[in-house]
Amino acid sequence: MKGKYKFYLLLGSFQIILIFLVIFTSNGIISLVAAQVPDTFDYYDSATTMALGIAVAISVSASVLGSAWAIKTVGTAAISALSEREEAFFKAFLVVALCEALAVYGLIVAILLWTKIPTPPA
Repeated sequence: MKGKYKFYLLLGSFQIILIFLVIFTSNGIISLVAAQVPDTFDYYDSATTMALGIAVAISVSASVLGSAWAIKTVGTAAISALSEREEAFFKAFLVVALCEALAVYGLIVAILLWTKIPTPPA
């Protein structure tokens, strides 16, 4: 198996494991807290909690993968452009920094979604 395909296979399997961890971790935490609260905990053990947990995982993983792919593509072109003309440093740096911002935007969306996950009253 070629290295590129092996890398993508490992990356895909890691994403599947990450999604299962989010599902079972949020469900495990909810059931742990539900054991301490009597019969008023149905909303917190719902599909909404699991969907928001999966959305957080997808938001972070998709934005980081997109950012990595963009940096790989743009960074290679920027380095080759810098080897020909050193005056293009600021333009190359700006484009690579914009690619880095994609991951930050995904993290911000994930944090906003994470704050919407229902938590039991104290």
